Amino acid sequence: MNKCFGCGELTSNEGLCERCFRIKHYSEYQVIVKNNSDFIPILQNVNKSHDLVLLVVDLFNVGNLSLIRKYLKNDIILVLTKRDLLPKSISFEKLYDYDYKIDVIDKIIISSKKNYNFDNLLEMINKYKKSDKVYVVGFTNAGKSTMINKLIYNYSNNKTEITTSPMPSTTLNTISIKLENFTLVDTPGLLDDGDIANYVEGNELKKIIPKKEIKPITYQIKGFQTLIVDKYLKIEAKDIDLTFYISNDLKIKRFYKKIAINNLKKTTVEVNHNDVVIKGLCFIKTNKKSVLDIYTLDNVDVFTRDSMI
Repeated sequence: MNKCFGCGELTSNEGLCERCFRIKHYSEYQVIVKNNSDFIPILQNVNKSHDLVLLVVDLFNVGNLSLIRKYLKNDIILVLTKRDLLPKSISFEKLYDYDYKIDVIDKIIISSKKNYNFDNLLEMINKYKKSDKVYVVGFTNAGKSTMINKLIYNYSNNKTEITTSPMPSTTLNTISIKLENFTLVDTPGLLDDGDIANYVEGNELKKIIPKKEIKPITYQIKGFQTLIVDKYLKIEAKDIDLTFYISNDLKIKRFYKKIAINNLKKTTVEVNHNDVVIKGLCFIKTNKKSVLDIYTLDNVDVFTRDSMI
């Protein structure tokens, strides 16, 4: 058996497996049902190696990183990806200095799409690496594979490309890629059960995941109002400003009364100049102390965090 160089899965073919071939050439996304019990042993093996780890985190979709530290005691560089999705007006310093709630030896902000800060990333890897191997970990859709493909293109003669797609669990096993001074080992993305990506179809996910710089939208709410985002989100609010950071392909509708939407789960949150996160869909900056009733798909996490912007 061979290993598919796109996803790491065992295959009888050389090169790409059939699934990766169809993703690459036809944009056909076959969902592979996995859970973290399939991937935790891989992290445990990384932990045994004591090698340097790149923890790749999507700046648009920052979640709870404590699960990583539960299994990894390695030195970690926090790689914050997709800088191009957040507005240019947000200062680099604000994003860099934000408390991401994880102990790391260093951190760096990059954009694979814009090829931003990759020379500094390479320099940082060479500074901290402990052996020939450097592991890449993160949650699904964080941008691991896209980052690795950019490193391959920039710093090697290797023609290999790892398969990328908006669907969870694209990478299914470890993939080793030789660069000039070290070998990158890509690992399958950990699944975040609370992420909306787990509960929508592929075509919907393409619309939900931002593809270009987000244009924030602020709603000045006077009195009681309802805000609705397609079939994914309803917010009931009163006398507060809400600034949405959400895919430009999703439209927000405003109503001045209660609107019934079936099959959405209610979460009531207290806010106070912080962010409300609807995991994988958007985050919303608030400007005062208030209470919001938030309705979204069942099993999608809704939580508050210190304001990132």
